[in-house]
Amino acid sequence: MATVFTVPSISCGHCTQTIEDRVSALADVVSVTADVDSKFVTVSGGTDDEVAAAIKAAGYEVTATATA
Repeated sequence: MATVFTVPSISCGHCTQTIEDRVSALADVVSVTADVDSKFVTVSGGTDDEVAAAIKAAGYEVTATATA
């Protein structure tokens, strides 16, 4: 099961790469995809709190979370 995080401040390819690098470094994360057009970060694995904290540590705000 994947979790989708809404990250409205994603604005470029650098943003997506930064987020993907930070989140993929978490121990239990299986996959992560950040999309500049939808402003979504889709993550399989890890805990919601852990992933949100990694996104915030990268300098981005998480405004919503949903299970996909």
